[in-house]
Formats: sequence, structure tokens, C-alpha cells
Amino acid sequence: MKIFIACSKHFYDKILPIKERLENLGHSVKLPNSFDAPMKEEEMKNKGAEEHRAWKSAMLRKDHENIGANDAVVVLNFEKKGQANYIGGATFLEIAKAFELEKKIFLYNPVPENIFKDELLGMGVTVINGDLSNVR
Repeated sequence: MKIFIACSKHFYDKILPIKERLENLGHSVKLPNSFDAPMKEEEMKNKGAEEHRAWKSAMLRKDHENIGANDAVVVLNFEKKGQANYIGGATFLEIAKAFELEKKIFLYNPVPENIFKDELLGMGVTVINGDLSNVR
């Protein structure tokens, strides 16, 4: 299966072992847009509001291509600053795009107790509880 990994940039340090495990299970894996430059957004913010808006817009538009070219999205949702199973706005938009494109959506950890809970449940996400062998 072709998989796109989605997550907060704060979890990028956890991606490579998960990518390797998915590849060992026979999957091909596409990494997040700014994986090679996780602090690029902060750099763009420092350049000014218009530069940041243009960069963020371009990243959001890439979601259609990135997700459309894959069979599924694996969302890495770990604890962030005391929030269990964190899913931020950009990641939620990637999940919504996957739903819209009728892709499988896997959450690494349970659905977070946050503002997106009802929508995530409505999208029929599959919680794998850290077991990547359940990505199928």
C-alpha cells in the first residue's frame, strides 16, 4: 500500500522508525511536506505575513497531490504539551482531504478528546494503537 504520513512537525523525530517499519511490512511511504525542513514555517513567519501566507497556502495545496497519490494516510498523534493524541489544524486538514478523496485513514493512537473528535469519528478513522501491522 502507498502511505502518506501526516503529523505535527513536533513529531518528526518519531517518523523514521515508523517509516522503516511500514516499509518492512511492504508499504511505500511518502513523508510530510516539510519533513526535511521542519522549522521552515517559523522561517516564513519571520519573513512577514504575506510570505508566510503564500508558503502556507502552497503547502496546503500540495495535500491534494500528496494524499491523492496514496492509498492511505497514517496519522502520528502523540502527546504534545500535555495534550494526549494531539492532532493540530494542518494535520486535521490532511485527514479531511484523505476522507474527501476516499483514502483509508489510520490513527497511530486513539482519537483525541478535542474539538475534532466528532469529525474524526464521522470520517471513520481506524485506530491502530501503535500496531503498524494493522495498516492494511
